[in-house]
Amino acid sequence: MATTAVQTGSTGAWKTPMRMMNANSDVVLAVSVIFILALLVVPIPAMMLDVLLAANIAVAIVILMVSMYLTNPLEISVFPGLLLILTIFRLGLNVASTRLILGEGYAGEVITAFGSFVVKGNYVVGFIIFLILVLIQFVVIVKGAGRIAEVAARFTLDGMPGKQMAIDADLNAGMISEKEARERRREISREAEFYGAMDGATKFVKGDAIAGLLINIVNILGGFVIGVAQRGMSFTDALQTYTLLTVGDGLVTQIPALIVAVASGMIVTRSAAGNAFDMEIRGQVFGRPKTMLITAGALFLFAIVPGLPTIPFMILAIISGSVGYVKMRDGQAPAAPVEGAAPAASAAPREERVEDYLQVDPVELEIGYGLISLVDEARDGDLFARITNLRRQLAIDLGIIIPPVRVRDNLQLDPNDYVIKIRGNVTATGSLLMDRYLAMNPGTADGSLDGFSVQEPAFGLPAVWIAGGDRDRAELYGYTVVEPSAVLSTHLQEVLRRNADRILGRQDVKKLVENLKKDYPAVIEELTTDLLPTGSVQKVLQNLLREGIPVRDLVTILEALVDYARVTKNVDVLTEYVRHALSETIARLYSDARGMVHAIAMDPRLEQTITAALQNQRDTSPSLGLSPRQIQSIHVSLTENIEAVRAAGYAPVVLCAATVRPYFYRLIHTTFPGVAVLSFTELPPDTEVEFLGKLEASHED
Repeated sequence: MATTAVQTGSTGAWKTPMRMMNANSDVVLAVSVIFILALLVVPIPAMMLDVLLAANIAVAIVILMVSMYLTNPLEISVFPGLLLILTIFRLGLNVASTRLILGEGYAGEVITAFGSFVVKGNYVVGFIIFLILVLIQFVVIVKGAGRIAEVAARFTLDGMPGKQMAIDADLNAGMISEKEARERRREISREAEFYGAMDGATKFVKGDAIAGLLINIVNILGGFVIGVAQRGMSFTDALQTYTLLTVGDGLVTQIPALIVAVASGMIVTRSAAGNAFDMEIRGQVFGRPKTMLITAGALFLFAIVPGLPTIPFMILAIISGSVGYVKMRDGQAPAAPVEGAAPAASAAPREERVEDYLQVDPVELEIGYGLISLVDEARDGDLFARITNLRRQLAIDLGIIIPPVRVRDNLQLDPNDYVIKIRGNVTATGSLLMDRYLAMNPGTADGSLDGFSVQEPAFGLPAVWIAGGDRDRAELYGYTVVEPSAVLSTHLQEVLRRNADRILGRQDVKKLVENLKKDYPAVIEELTTDLLPTGSVQKVLQNLLREGIPVRDLVTILEALVDYARVTKNVDVLTEYVRHALSETIARLYSDARGMVHAIAMDPRLEQTITAALQNQRDTSPSLGLSPRQIQSIHVSLTENIEAVRAAGYAPVVLCAATVRPYFYRLIHTTFPGVAVLSFTELPPDTEVEFLGKLEASHED
């Protein structure tokens, strides 16, 4: 019991200062740096110099061991700053030892041991060894590590846009969360910063080697002058004494510097393979039994060659052959079954399937290489963030989930061009000027601007690409000024909005319906495939989206389909029933702030003409069956009314009878895609309507 108490007490006494050091690590670091700088000016005794030189060697060994067990260079991202501190520390030790060597002719036991024991007291041999160490460090290790760090920094920076695109593509695809995306972006940024810092930090090691060489030359010359001129020593004694001390000083400081240089080289040459250095050597160098057996055979031949030493080569041949034999035996032995392990065939790389090339992305955005900066967050590119926001906004506005937008760079495009594809087909194109802003005239702007006159791609407004310095003046004139990324994202949003019916597939519809099972099981249970197939539900939703009606209130839509699917299976008729169920939503879409709908009335005679044409063709597929002269007359009258409605500041809406509404919409949709066609019965009874014109047409005699 007493022994236990003593051990516990001693452990607690030891942990207390350790906790204090951990809690005040910033203070410890600051004091250490100040102490290192003080070495440059404050004399220290020889005993303290011995402790600091030993500590220098210990720290260098620790860093070398850490570099060998790294699995990723970023695990020691502090190394560039640490390398600077260690370099200053070694230079401070050089200054302190120089002060003792020249002032007292003695610099402690460590330097004396390196000068006498390591080089056997021969200062010529010691100086040559010191020069060799400096050359190895300076010419081989430092130069190679610096070049690797420079190239790694360059390639890391060049690869950042592509990595950012991959991360944001995975984010848009839902493969990773926003938190994971932020972590991966932070990892890329840290990697670029690390290699950039290592490119500069290797210059510290290079300068340290040069400084060490110059300090030793100064010490030898200064010691010779002091010994001969001030202390009356002979030429030989002065050279022997001060050269040995200087060489010992150089060796005791350059050996740790060489160790740290080796560690820096190992760090910058490490890949993010996820394995320690020893595991990679064991697997990549000694993991192939054939190479080891061939090496053993070659060494055996050297062993039997006359004139060459037999024993060393024979020993190495036996070792190499043994390693190769063991590796070959391990490779042939069947692996022990592991519970829960996947079959060996699953570990093999998956064979490339030609069928994968048949899949088409629902939405694609191809950009020229001049627009790469839009997706590079290192250059404030925010396109992916805008795409994420517009997908969220379209989900709110339309009630469907837009699939992930696949962004690719296309070298066949002009540098500033982009292409929007839906189901692999080009739907819209555009061009951006990255060094300018787009100033759009909403119709009320006064004044002209210098720049390139274009048409805004999303809404067709007249616009001008202006220089950044003209932005304030353009806004003062009343122009709407946006940056290129906003132009592209707005264009993409409008294209997706107008083509939402093409994007919505049956699988998407099935997912939307299944999402309602938990909260509305009764509706989903009634909507069976026998009553109404998924394809019919899809067509109804597509009809609504094609005319700009959101399907967010999916419960109301499905309830209307369940009610009327027993009466008819005609998709167009079901769509009209659903529109009546969504009357409040439709009224809200096309009414002003006071709840009034401003519309164009259809001439009753034109309604009668269309109704008669439909009745005459009731035995075939429904169509209007109007003559070309009547259709042309309708287009002329509609054009005049649209201009009048837009001049009044309203969106064009045509009101007509419910029987002709869907067919009249098909008639004018291609020529007038922005005109909404409503029926009187699908508006709530209390809706106020103001007619701003009448749609008329010529009649056949």
